[in-house]
Order: sequence, then structure tokens, then C-alpha cells
Amino acid sequence: MRNVCKNGFNIETIGGGIMLNIDSVEKGLVIDHIKAGKAMEIYHYLNLDKMDCSVAIIKNAKSKKYGKKDIIKVENNLDMDLKVLGFIDPNITINVIDNSVIIDKINLELPQEVENVVKCKNPRCITSIEQEIVHKFRLTDREKGIYRCVYCDTAYDKK
Repeated sequence: MRNVCKNGFNIETIGGGIMLNIDSVEKGLVIDHIKAGKAMEIYHYLNLDKMDCSVAIIKNAKSKKYGKKDIIKVENNLDMDLKVLGFIDPNITINVIDNSVIIDKINLELPQEVENVVKCKNPRCITSIEQEIVHKFRLTDREKGIYRCVYCDTAYDKK
């Protein structure tokens, strides 16, 4: 038995189990190879909850390369700042889709600088006192993925 929902999901009942099929994206982005469990973090960083577009989040999908991965499919909205994704996970790939065909594949890397993605933990940093100041971190060691606050030089710990 197959039920087609208005949001582009197909739900099939096969042998007593339920199988969920997600339609392909006609125009938009597929954010792939997200570390399992990180999709909601990315959803919030990209402010997808504030956008008026269809978004499909697939958690713990099987992956030959990583074992498990998350995937986010975004329909029609291509105007997003994606550099933050390299900060979250530089292994993420972004497929740009048009007419249901991948027209570009973007492999991310650690961005040189990130703004308002994380906050400085140093209580003496100017960002702790002045609430309007942009939280800005600069990549200081690409190999180890170390970012430092541009104001007080405190290292950001991703753990």
C-alpha cells in the first residue's frame, strides 16, 4: 500500500513494515555526508526553520564510507551562507540540483573565519561584556582545526 503525502514523502507498507521514500529534489540543495546526529545542528545554523521552503532531514542513513550519515534536502532555496558547514564538518558535500540533475558538487573545507557561529568562553573577552559585538573566530591551525577568538586569542574547543 502506498500513501503520497503533500510534502513529497511516499509512505509504503511492505510486509508489515513501513518504508519512507523521499522524492528527489527538482531544484535546490542536497547536503550530504553529514556526521550522523548533526543534521539538526545544521538545520538551526542555516536558519532553515525560518525559511519558506520544503526541507527533508534524513538521520542515520546507511553510508558505505561512514557507516551512518545524515542528509538534508532543501527545495528551491539556494540563497544560503554555506561556509558555516565547513566549520561544523569539513567532510560535508553539497549537491546543487536543477531540473532534478546535479549541476554542481561543492566539497567543503574549514573556513578561514566564522562569525556568530560559536561564542567565546573567556569571561574576560570583550564579547562577554559588549553583547552587540560579533563573535568572530579565525582559523589558526588548519591541520588540527583550531579556531581562536580574534579579540582575546582564546582557542575554541569543538568538544
